[in-house]
Amino acid sequence: MTGERRRWSGAVELDVEIDGEAGRALAYPALVGEPKPGDNVLLNTTALAMGLGTGGYALVVAVPDRLPPDPSGPGHLVKARYTPMQAVVLGVDEQDSPHHATIAAATSLEGMPVVVADLHSALPAILAGLLADRPAARVVYVMTDGGALPIWFSRAVSELADRLAGTITVGQALGGDLEAVTLHTGLLAARWVLGADVAIVCQGPGNLGTGTPWGFSGVAAGEAVNAVAALGGRPVGALRLSDADPRERHRGVSHHSLTAYGRVALAPADLVVPAELPGPLAASVEADLAPLAGRHRIVHVPGDGLDAALRASPVRLSTMGRGLDVDHAYFLASAAAGRHAAALLA
Repeated sequence: MTGERRRWSGAVELDVEIDGEAGRALAYPALVGEPKPGDNVLLNTTALAMGLGTGGYALVVAVPDRLPPDPSGPGHLVKARYTPMQAVVLGVDEQDSPHHATIAAATSLEGMPVVVADLHSALPAILAGLLADRPAARVVYVMTDGGALPIWFSRAVSELADRLAGTITVGQALGGDLEAVTLHTGLLAARWVLGADVAIVCQGPGNLGTGTPWGFSGVAAGEAVNAVAALGGRPVGALRLSDADPRERHRGVSHHSLTAYGRVALAPADLVVPAELPGPLAASVEADLAPLAGRHRIVHVPGDGLDAALRASPVRLSTMGRGLDVDHAYFLASAAAGRHAAALLA
């Protein structure tokens, strides 16, 4: 390690030298130790070799001369299980948790709105739309394990900390304010432990897609709708839509949203469309959603004030390398979903 670039919650970005060439790396000190300039660090360079975008870091596997302390409890929940990086955390739903009795007794979300999205980039936009109308709402982010496993990878979550009532990592994801075994117990913890008015569910950064109808990590958005409905919540689907994506399968309403909500989600949800989409895009979206109208409620939400709310976000909005002005409809749709969730609180 030759130097430190910057830090955010749970992560530190490093300058490193790899085979005589300068590069950048990311370390999670809680897992690998606290790196200092001059340290030798063991790196996984797979992401650099593949030229990945979102995850384009070498990842620190260990700081051999500065290892973190061995886990001493409490907690027996193992995440990233049976990998060299497995971590022991205290699950909100396990017997040693002070919240175990609460989770064991909880049976319903009692109608709490839950906004579900495919991509992590939707999170700040949903939050912007929600808080624009309900600035005092307690919003909890529940992160699933389809993308990055450590929530620390997300600079957006760090930058939104003062706007979120808390974070919960579920499944194999880790590093939230609370940990949970499943999305179901994570949602119950959001409502009954953190006192959420609204929850937002989406994967961490680093969506995985293969260009096949079913081979993408965002199918979990449909499963999230089912989980919310099973627990007596109110599912709100943030649509992935675009007139800027160069790939035809993601123009109009993305095939990711059409599959997740149209094929995977078995329970009805409110699918939110911004009312002020450009004419050609609006027509395409309506045509794409028509087959889903038999199961879901298609809700048109006015967009007045949402652009200003998006521009006021502390997070630099970007999806697949496209910013707010390039892919405005994508972020507007997410903000509209947040606005609809705010309206349901009334």
